[in-house]
Amino acid sequence: MSFGPNPWQQAHWDWRAAGNFICGGAGAGLLVFTVISDIRGLGATVLLLAGLGLVGLGLLCVWMEIGRPLRAVNVFFNPGGSWMTREALVAVLLFCLGLGMVLGARAWAALFVMLALAFIYCQARIVQAAKGIPAWREPLSVPLLVVTGLAEGAGLFWLLGGWQVQSGAVLAAAFGLLVLARWLLWRAWRNRVAPVAAVPALAALDRAGGALQGLGGALPLALIVLSATGIAPGVWGAGLLAAAGLLSAASGASFKFTLITRAAFNQGFVLARLPVRGVPR
Repeated sequence: MSFGPNPWQQAHWDWRAAGNFICGGAGAGLLVFTVISDIRGLGATVLLLAGLGLVGLGLLCVWMEIGRPLRAVNVFFNPGGSWMTREALVAVLLFCLGLGMVLGARAWAALFVMLALAFIYCQARIVQAAKGIPAWREPLSVPLLVVTGLAEGAGLFWLLGGWQVQSGAVLAAAFGLLVLARWLLWRAWRNRVAPVAAVPALAALDRAGGALQGLGGALPLALIVLSATGIAPGVWGAGLLAAAGLLSAASGASFKFTLITRAAFNQGFVLARLPVRGVPR
C-alpha cells in the first residue's frame, strides 16, 4: 500500500540517503577521535583523509539521489529553515579546516572537532525533522543518532589507527562509554516509538536492534574490558579493540540503513474529526 489511512513505507529516501547518514556520521566521528587522540604524522594524515573521504562519500550519495543534481547548489540558500542547508554549510567549513589539519594547522583542532560534532548533529536533526515518520520524529532520535555516529567513528579509529596510540586507556574508556550510551539510548528510544510506529517498522527495528545490542553492544564492551584488564597485552589488546571497533561500526551502519529504508513507515492519515452527514461539525 502506498496511499491511504494505514501506514505505508516512504519511498523517497533509499539506500543513497542511508549512505549519507552512515558515511557522514561515521566519518565525522572518526575525525573527532583522530584529533582528540593527538596522533601525529602520516598516521594522522591517513585517518583525517579517511574521515573526510567518508563525509564526502555520504554527501555524494545524497547528491546522487537528487532528481536534478545540477541544482544542488540551491541547498545553500535556506540556512534559517533547513537542517540540510546547515549540514551543507558545516560540511564546507569542515572540509576547509580538515585540509588545513592535514597540512599541519593544529591550532584549529578545537574548532575542527566542534564542526565535526555539528555535522553529526545536523544529520540527526534532518531525520528528526521528518514529522510524518513516527520512528524518525521521536526526540530521542537526535541523541541516538549523534551517539551512534560517534560510536561508529570511534570504532573505525580503533580498527584503522588504534595501533598508533601509545597510551589509549582514556580513549578506550571513551569508546566503551559511547557503546554503552548507544545501548541505553536505543532501548529508551525503542520504548518511546513502540506505541506509535507501524508493526512492520517495529519488526525491522527489532532485527537491526538485536545486532546493535548484541554484536554492537555487549560483545564490544566485553572486548574493551578484556583489553583493559591486560589479559591480552600489546598487539593482542589492540586486536581486541580493533574487533570491537569493527563490530560497533558495522552494527551502527546496519541500524541506520534499517531506520532510513525499512522502518520508515508513514503514520498514514490522521483524521481527528470525520464528517457525518446531517451532523454539524
